[in-house]
Amino acid sequence: MNAPAASILVVDDEPDLRTLYELTLLREGYRVETASSVQEARQQLQDHRYDAVITDMRLPDGFGMELLQDLRDQQRRERCVVMTAYGSAENAVEALRAGAFDYLTKPVDLKQFRSVVASAIQGTDGVPAPRSSRSPGRPGSASTEPVGTGGALDRLVGDSQAIRNVKQRIAKVARSMAPVLIHGESGTGKELVAQALHASSQRSDGPLIAVNCGAIPENLLEAEFFGARKGSYTGANQDRDGYFQAARGGTLFLDEIGDLPLAMQSKLLRSIQERSVRPLGSTQEETVDVRIVSATHRDLAADVLSGRFRQDLYYRLNVIEIVIPPLRERREDLPALCEALLTRIGRESGVKPPALTERALSTIASHPLTGNVRELENLLHRAVALSDGDELHVECAASTAEAFGTRPAPAAPPASDAKLPSGTQGTSGPPPCATLPNDLQAWLDQQEREILVRALREANFNRTATAARLGISLRQIRYRIARLNIAAPNDNDVHDDLA
Repeated sequence: MNAPAASILVVDDEPDLRTLYELTLLREGYRVETASSVQEARQQLQDHRYDAVITDMRLPDGFGMELLQDLRDQQRRERCVVMTAYGSAENAVEALRAGAFDYLTKPVDLKQFRSVVASAIQGTDGVPAPRSSRSPGRPGSASTEPVGTGGALDRLVGDSQAIRNVKQRIAKVARSMAPVLIHGESGTGKELVAQALHASSQRSDGPLIAVNCGAIPENLLEAEFFGARKGSYTGANQDRDGYFQAARGGTLFLDEIGDLPLAMQSKLLRSIQERSVRPLGSTQEETVDVRIVSATHRDLAADVLSGRFRQDLYYRLNVIEIVIPPLRERREDLPALCEALLTRIGRESGVKPPALTERALSTIASHPLTGNVRELENLLHRAVALSDGDELHVECAASTAEAFGTRPAPAAPPASDAKLPSGTQGTSGPPPCATLPNDLQAWLDQQEREILVRALREANFNRTATAARLGISLRQIRYRIARLNIAAPNDNDVHDDLA
């Protein structure tokens, strides 16, 4: 026996629109009832239970927000979709913050209307429409996290009150379509929070598309976000989708949103408000069904005041904010974080990591860890590489610079040398870098890799001889070779026997 179709209450005071919405939903297989005022809708809600309520913002005897508040006060299961007049961004944001599942802008696009209703029905006891307009995610782009909060939230390691608050907020806001702004320092795990939001939502079967807004050349932004048609620019040999199209039916995660230039901010705002994009070189707009989650380490409110970030875009993105605490505010999570990171390091390198001792943990706790969890991971990577035996050895906080492969700045030359002609000063010591690296860890890894490859070649890829030449243990050389993905011309050439 088939389960009963989902039931929907439509509230609108315009008879023609009310009939249009009713017929559209009936064709989709829903059971539909209608009301033309707040009072009539309240009576319907008192007499019946629904899976969703779709209400106009302005009604003859009140506002649709009153119905939304009633549903919240009575802890009803119905998800509420609010319809607002074109350009009323403040009303839409206010509705989302008040608990609305989603909003629609009048005049309503019927394709978008069907899509939003289908999303609202999912996760309730009702049955989604048999002809849902949700688009499937592209193969390989969907998150691998299971539906529900368990698997995704478990990746946010720790049991401090600060991290528990983050998990509770994720579980609470994941159910709606409201845009979420994740704020936290670099290295705190903003992408993990975005993954948990997606996996805990009714969109978990759809794709999660993560975009680093600061890593895209400015001249490619529009094509990357909105797609492009064949011939729209030099080298465009075929139609291609953008990030919005790739995220249909799922979540679009805009990491480091504060790095977007102002011109692109304006185009992004329009796409979010209108839920449609116009690919480069096209005259037609395409409706897109995505949830927007963004993240930043910047103070966007300050950027708004300085003119670096659009106020209307900030207002639209920051409907719900999730603040991730820095590691210094949840140091009680260090033991669990270290264990989880060491397990991952061992799995990725294929080397069993040394045991985490109280002494090692105490040394780690003495580090400032201003780079948060990312710095902790780098610290543990180095500790695993340098440790001998079965116990983890961590350098003390005083040698943090050395632990990360950096050296103190060279001493200033004597005053008498300051006036020497160019080229007559001492040449001892390495010359300074022409420019500072943008990614210190990647730069250091490259230097280490070059040294190891050179030493291995000179030793005929004999790891024992190479380790002795560099003054490190065989265990450390194996770990470094695995971590840096160094391969000999013939894998059979790599051996540990003494020459």
